[in-house]
Amino acid sequence: MIEVRELRKEFRIYRHHRGGLGALRNLVTREYRSVLAVDGITFDIKAGELVGYLGPNGAGKSTTLKMLTGILVPTSGHLVVNGRVPHEQRKQHAREIGAVFGQRTTLWWDLPVVESLDLLRAIYRVPADRYRANLALFGDLLGLGEFLDTPVRSLSLGQRMRADLAAALLHDPALLFLDEPTIGLDVVAKERIRGFIKTVNRERGTTVILTTHDLGDVEKLCERVIMIDRGKIMFDGALETLRRRFGQGRVLVVDFEQLPDGFDFPGAELMRAEGNRAWLRVAGEGTALAPLVADLFRQHRVLDLSVQEPEIEAVVRRIYEGHLLEA
Repeated sequence: MIEVRELRKEFRIYRHHRGGLGALRNLVTREYRSVLAVDGITFDIKAGELVGYLGPNGAGKSTTLKMLTGILVPTSGHLVVNGRVPHEQRKQHAREIGAVFGQRTTLWWDLPVVESLDLLRAIYRVPADRYRANLALFGDLLGLGEFLDTPVRSLSLGQRMRADLAAALLHDPALLFLDEPTIGLDVVAKERIRGFIKTVNRERGTTVILTTHDLGDVEKLCERVIMIDRGKIMFDGALETLRRRFGQGRVLVVDFEQLPDGFDFPGAELMRAEGNRAWLRVAGEGTALAPLVADLFRQHRVLDLSVQEPEIEAVVRRIYEGHLLEA
């Protein structure tokens, strides 16, 4: 679906001089500095994948999405989306993609939601029977019925986001771009939108690229993540691999009948103990838990045991903070 090779985007930021001779220099010369927003990234995305595209603010996420949608022209590199070069074939490309960009709406502010959707049906030339089928399906999955006749300006943020999702998928796009689709929403609204995205991806095979700072979105939706920082890709792979490789290890939470004195357990280190409960960090990414647990039960009287995987939020936070950039 998407082929990206050595993609770069450079912006020219012009310098402005204030007052006197500086103002004259603005008229005579055009001084600028170059900012490399995307620096030679390479990746492929297969049809039907749901990929999280992550990175701190200013990492190059939005610039990448704007090149993939055809809004921006790359400075250099190779970019093909669904068989087309986005910025060269914008009109055809726009008919095959959908996009929801955070706080920006594609709906008409003063029109009721249903009239906005009807306008989009005409713009995308969606057949009448397909339009009715999609409207019925989205109405059911997103609960649109309660506000279809309400002007967009009167919608809550959660309602507007649901309407924007319906608008983005009305024409059955092969590819959906989501930029912060759950920003500012309450827990109930988030779960509804996450469920809708998962259903569309699974049942329709729609390829989805999701950028978000809400790592709950990532954990519940994405099997694969691409992490970008300072315009370069830092990681591209399974979410579970990210957790195991950059997390601080799995943790065994063990309830002993009586906490052992001078606890020594090969393959794990004691993090802390409270009463007869101990938290043991398992050493090494590939360490098998079964033999360790078996030894633990042989050597001590254990009442209960559970395994805690590294939290993805903690993993990503450590990477954002720069502790693992070299790794």
